Amino acid sequence: MAKKIRIGVIGCGFIGHYHARAVAASEQAELVAAADSNPAALERFAALFPGVRTTLRFEELASMPDLDAVAIGIPNARHAPTTDRLLKAGKHVLLEKPMALNAAEAAIIARTARQKGVRLQIGHCWRYDTEVNFLKQLVQQGTLGRIVKTKGYGIHTNWGPAGWFTRKAEAGGGALVDMGIHAIDTASYLLGDPAPLSVYAKIGTHYGSYDVDDTGVIVIEWQGGAVSVVESGWWQPHMDGPEAGTQLYGTLGYAQLFPTLVKLSLGSARGCFQPEFPPRVEHCEQAMYNRQMEAFVQAIRTRKPPRPDGELGTRIMKILDACYRSSRTGGVVRPG
Repeated sequence: MAKKIRIGVIGCGFIGHYHARAVAASEQAELVAAADSNPAALERFAALFPGVRTTLRFEELASMPDLDAVAIGIPNARHAPTTDRLLKAGKHVLLEKPMALNAAEAAIIARTARQKGVRLQIGHCWRYDTEVNFLKQLVQQGTLGRIVKTKGYGIHTNWGPAGWFTRKAEAGGGALVDMGIHAIDTASYLLGDPAPLSVYAKIGTHYGSYDVDDTGVIVIEWQGGAVSVVESGWWQPHMDGPEAGTQLYGTLGYAQLFPTLVKLSLGSARGCFQPEFPPRVEHCEQAMYNRQMEAFVQAIRTRKPPRPDGELGTRIMKILDACYRSSRTGGVVRPG
């Protein structure tokens, strides 16, 4: 058997545990190190994953000679500098979304990955969901015809995060970069990752006293003609669909995620098909992160570009930048 890919985790909070469990579930990878600036978080992590080397200093992972790759789940402001240092040290990186604070930072680390010849995969996890990929297959097969419109949701109802998530200097933005990004990337993925042509956005803060957004409505025009409407939010009193919930309107039919169903016409007969999937224990299930990690490990082994790579991640960041610019100016913005 080939040598296992030795992986470390930077950030031992909520998302770091998902990545650690995904490594532990892999037959081709081994969890060997973890770093967090919070001693209590690091102690809790070490108790759950015994035998893992731990450190309070992120930079130590860059200098570990027997470490192949790192999964990063830390505040957004530290994504770009931490990732850039690891890439320059020759480490492969699985980086949580959003890729950086802005597209300019994202482009820098994407370039570093290319120059160093290492893998940089962005953690747009819904690309590895079973039901998302069911709809992806329908689109690829042409079952729904040409997709003309999508609707997507990235919303927390009656809840919102606290701490660094609500501070612009550390997060870069609010509900849009935390939740709306899931809906934007899921729409992009289902459409085949076309180039975004224009963005119009209305973003505001209505439910809390912080310097980031908690409400957003986004309209994206894609190359090929499809238009996506995306809603983002924290503390909303209602949502029409859960995180990454997406509706596809095609010339031959309709499909949606969560609950996943398809509506088609066969001649004059119209019908609704609701496929059966394994029960979801939780909406953001561990199995999705396991598949994401396996794809990362395979990209390292085969030396093929991961999906999504730094280039696609940067494209999503350009859309986010355009959203905020559109909301400020009140006009339509071309990402770039």
